Amino acid sequence: MKNRQRGISFITILFIAGILACGAVLGAQVLPTLIEFQAIVKAVNKAAAEGTTVPEVKAVFDKAASIDNIESISGKDLQVTKEGDKVVVSFAYNREIHMAGPAYLLLKYTGRSR
Repeated sequence: MKNRQRGISFITILFIAGILACGAVLGAQVLPTLIEFQAIVKAVNKAAAEGTTVPEVKAVFDKAASIDNIESISGKDLQVTKEGDKVVVSFAYNREIHMAGPAYLLLKYTGRSR
């Protein structure tokens, strides 16, 4: 009887490891933008709750942004509206991550206060 070998080859292991390494590098570059997005959402909610006028909302956001080290947007980039008696703050911004050569990953973030 012939014994058949089962399993994956060394080349396949290297290929899978390469794909996982590229995914890990990409994830390591995207993760800080996601953390910053969560800080922006927190600051926007705080600004909407504490501010009653447009300048107050932008000032509260700028203070929170300086504490949380938010660099993607500032108070001047916020859209402040009122829905009934509630202040609603919305925002949108883009982040580009350089991949290789002429290739970039474009991340579009949008959000609004609760």
